[in-house]
Amino acid sequence: MSTPQITEAPRERQVGRALAVVLALLTVFGPISMDLYLPVLPALTADLSAATSTAQLTVTACLLGLALGQVVAGPLSDRLGRRRPLLIGVAAYIVTAVLCALSPSVETLIAARFLQGLAGAVGIVIAQAAGRDLYSGKKLVRYYSRLTVIGGLAAIIGPVLGGQLAAVTDWRGLFLFLSAAGAAILVAVLVVFRETLPEQERSSAEVRQTGRDFRRLLSDRVFLGAVLVIGFVYAALFAYLSGATYVLQGIYGLSPQGYSYAFGLNSLGFMIFGFAAGRLAGRWSEKGTLAIGLTMSLAGAAGVLATSLAQLPLPAMVVSLFVLVSGVATTTPPAASLALAGYPDIAGTASSLLGLAQFAFGGLAAPLVGLGGAGTSVPLGLVAVAATGLAAVVYAVTIRRRAQAPGREIARNEPLDRTTASL
Repeated sequence: MSTPQITEAPRERQVGRALAVVLALLTVFGPISMDLYLPVLPALTADLSAATSTAQLTVTACLLGLALGQVVAGPLSDRLGRRRPLLIGVAAYIVTAVLCALSPSVETLIAARFLQGLAGAVGIVIAQAAGRDLYSGKKLVRYYSRLTVIGGLAAIIGPVLGGQLAAVTDWRGLFLFLSAAGAAILVAVLVVFRETLPEQERSSAEVRQTGRDFRRLLSDRVFLGAVLVIGFVYAALFAYLSGATYVLQGIYGLSPQGYSYAFGLNSLGFMIFGFAAGRLAGRWSEKGTLAIGLTMSLAGAAGVLATSLAQLPLPAMVVSLFVLVSGVATTTPPAASLALAGYPDIAGTASSLLGLAQFAFGGLAAPLVGLGGAGTSVPLGLVAVAATGLAAVVYAVTIRRRAQAPGREIARNEPLDRTTASL
């Protein structure tokens, strides 16, 4: 039997606390952009004399921009390095936030929100790609678990902060606040962020190379499986985000304060289980942790559907949603690590496909929750069960089955380091 070729382990660098904070801040672009102004959405609708459905397109436009922007920014960062595209993206975010604040009509705001999503996507994808530049192995899994925790924290802070700011300003002021936050992050990037992808490690500048990179990634069954798993579980998560307010307030009669408590509980679960998943995957098994997360997600989704069909009391719904959201958080870090571990040379391109799956699948699933009207939670349960069920099938067919193939782990995973090679 031939001996696999052993190469030197990828470079691991010391990451200072300041850089770690900046990378963390970059991940909040998406959640904060979507959540901060939700408390003033009704006021925005009235101020611009728009229909409710039209005003909701401002959320959809941002999601679409966040999805498509990553597909552009990821490959560019593999060719130009991480720093230049990041500076351009953050600067563009500042400008587009001002455009949102100055929008004279809802149609203009929808267009500005799409552009804001495109700009915000740069920070998200480069935070993932830069992590892949700096970490490998167990440290990489822990890094993605931190990103998951920060995303959950942003989901908690966004609506709360937006509600507090709404007491002193209108919806236009909230977008100006986002612009100011972008300016602060731009200063931090200029001062702290140094290039994480050396020039000699960058991909070819040929445009055709991007297509070859995408084909290379999508031909890898494990990578494709991890992308689809993340896409499907995020479809369930966005279905929850879209439908929970109608279910908990409209059907179960919670007050806005009561809803905020339930929302905060689920976001806390997202943070805790996201952190725990990174630790568990690093010490035990990425694929095993992923399987646990998918089992939790499917169980929570089934609980939501059963509660809806049987019209069970509020505690059953709250527990089911908690298990669903916590399962998504448990699934994300090991899935992201499995997807990116084998592609240090095109980490930006690989990260862009992960981001595309998250926001595109989520954006498609969110409107489906409202098909049955505001008086039933059955559509939420159906969407969640379908999405998590498909994620479990994809895992079984791609990641689990492929991982059992003889010799596959050495062929795709990180090169063994010199210490390991000598054992």
